[in-house]
Amino acid sequence: MILGLEQAKDTIMPEVMCYQRFKPFVEDVLPHLIQDSRAIIAHPGQGSFCTGDSQYKSTLAVGPEGGFIDYEVEKFKQAGFSSCHLGERILRVENAIPVLLGRFI
Repeated sequence: MILGLEQAKDTIMPEVMCYQRFKPFVEDVLPHLIQDSRAIIAHPGQGSFCTGDSQYKSTLAVGPEGGFIDYEVEKFKQAGFSSCHLGERILRVENAIPVLLGRFI
């Protein structure tokens, strides 16, 4: 995290939270995290082409390469997330995140 801040010439450390189990996180914690924001899951081949709008607070879920498993996608949707994708090709996570952030800033 510090190396990333140094490279970006930034001084604000982002908050990082780690949870051991998916289901309790998505059912109990996630609804509080997405309050007052647009909740979007970036998943290959689902939803509309991902376009952002910087005037709205957004919560973005990005999975591993190849996307989330179907069960995880359904849990995110049940929690209030809508789906978007970046096109036909599946990007590596380290490439997908800057592309997604560029669409939301």
